[in-house]
Amino acid sequence: MISFLKLIRIQNLLMIAIMQFILKYGCLDLRNIPTALNHWQYALLVLSTLLIAAGGYVINNIADQETDFINKPNNVIAGNRISESLAYNIYAALNVSGVGIGFYLANLIEKPGFAAIFIVISATLYLYATSFKRSFLIGNILIAAITSMSVIIVGIFELYPMTGRNISFEEQRTLALFFEVILDYALFSFAINLIREMTKDAEDIEGDSALGMNTLPIVLGLEKTRKILFALALLTVLGLLYYINTYYITNSLYIMSAYMLVSVLGPLVLFMVKVLSAQSPKEFHRLSNLLKLVLFFGILSILLLNITIKYA
Repeated sequence: MISFLKLIRIQNLLMIAIMQFILKYGCLDLRNIPTALNHWQYALLVLSTLLIAAGGYVINNIADQETDFINKPNNVIAGNRISESLAYNIYAALNVSGVGIGFYLANLIEKPGFAAIFIVISATLYLYATSFKRSFLIGNILIAAITSMSVIIVGIFELYPMTGRNISFEEQRTLALFFEVILDYALFSFAINLIREMTKDAEDIEGDSALGMNTLPIVLGLEKTRKILFALALLTVLGLLYYINTYYITNSLYIMSAYMLVSVLGPLVLFMVKVLSAQSPKEFHRLSNLLKLVLFFGILSILLLNITIKYA
């Protein structure tokens, strides 16, 4: 069981689940926003997302066997603790289940074309693990975009179907506003995950290089990669400062401003300081975990923001 949980990266799946439940119950429901799915149906949306994401982690583990034996010999699951054939069977079962639930939900909200979202995500995760991950920047951008889709999909299935129903103009404006909020958090997720994927490539440079991959650190070297990571983190910090000033300080949401400065911007600045001198895989691994914290506290800010507004 432990090997299976490691194979599907249970800690990452829990992060996705927490984020999606916060979006639903700590944002939309808390603010009484009309949504398309009931509690049971939303749980199925979360389950579908997790199943497809888990499948992506499984195929990634299968494809990374050789590099993992070099980079993380004690953490090799597929082909070691779990046979490769069993891992493929698990991968197939997870994807068929996830896409099947997605197909059911798409028809439930009378948007059958939305089933393509689940198919495209599943296929992209496969292509990422088996091909694009070895390419310069393409894999980083793809995986960051797919991760942000776990945020956007909440708006697609909960808010978008409501726009076609008989609701008032004011309710239409409210739906549009909250869809923008979801897109803002999706952009934040994209930025942090893009930086994190590049940081993980720096951590795994030895094994990736041995197998002829073309990741950012291999093509440009660690020195230039560190500078790029610093620059991307700086752009993210500046973007967040603009967001905090425009939406929080202007609206006297000082608790939110303080929270973001301490819990999100603080660790990001620490990342910027540390990344310029990082050399070893262990240092880059710590920086990757630091970005996980940034993402987690960013997700919690959704809940804090809506509690602050509702009970102010």
